[in-house]
Amino acid sequence: MSEHIKQDLSIGENLRGLRRNAGLSQEKVAAKLQLMGLPVSREMISQMELGHYNIRVSVLLALKEVYNATFDDFFNGLSLKI
Repeated sequence: MSEHIKQDLSIGENLRGLRRNAGLSQEKVAAKLQLMGLPVSREMISQMELGHYNIRVSVLLALKEVYNATFDDFFNGLSLKI
């Protein structure tokens, strides 16, 4: 039996902003990640930015390098609403 896990928070807007600030298209980001050995497509980048795709830690670490960002940049403005 397969169970779908719903994301409770999305860093999609921050990912989009970091990509745009770096002056990169989704295609260029995907290409850079592929050169780093990560099987990520442009569509996956789009889905991450929309909050429809859970980001693997390895991809987050690579994006940190590609965007020359800090972890705080990824999570800026997010707060847990309990």
